[in-house]
Amino acid sequence: MLIEIPNVLGEAQLDQVKKLILQATFVDGKISAGMAAKQVKNNEELEANTQITQQLDQLVLGNLVRHPIYRNAAFAKRVAGAFYARYNNKMHYGDHVDDPIMGPPGGQYRTDVSTTVFLTEPDEYEGGELVIRSTFGEKQYKIKAGNAVMYPSSSLHHVNPVTSGERVVAVTWAQSMIADPAKRELLYNLNTAREALLKQDAKNETAKLVDISFANLVRMWADV
Repeated sequence: MLIEIPNVLGEAQLDQVKKLILQATFVDGKISAGMAAKQVKNNEELEANTQITQQLDQLVLGNLVRHPIYRNAAFAKRVAGAFYARYNNKMHYGDHVDDPIMGPPGGQYRTDVSTTVFLTEPDEYEGGELVIRSTFGEKQYKIKAGNAVMYPSSSLHHVNPVTSGERVVAVTWAQSMIADPAKRELLYNLNTAREALLKQDAKNETAKLVDISFANLVRMWADV
């Protein structure tokens, strides 16, 4: 399931993010890459575990995990700290799937859901599209700053070369209570219908049946 999440960050929050990034130190993105990703990864990432990354996570991840679309679509059990990536001077990230297991020993988690939050406007750089392959073909994303794209971590994806300007994004992963992406999509669609029916008439028998079915499917499938 590919979902665009609007307005994760507002203008004032984006301004704060940009000021923090200007103060930060970037390092070679290959440092955080797995064995396969190292071969195709060409970007820079914010130095990890600094006061600036903590402040950025409070802003970016804090807003993301509270966003109703993210909550309803991810069923997040655990959300990882973000990587803040910068692309310029023809930097790119070739075809890859995200590592299935991330995190340090004792703090490892399974990657089910990947999310990219765009932190620069589309007209600030040329190229740099996030291209995600699905059973329905390729889809490209180059969207408004403050918006995000959520996709299964098993998806083959890449970032096109940035030919001018600078592209900055935050990327994070979540282990979901619903490991199967097809079941997550079914629950997201069912919940969308459920909420619409309940808003129209919470006492309606059809709304009640959909509400009960959604709750019991979550109970059946969730791993908490």
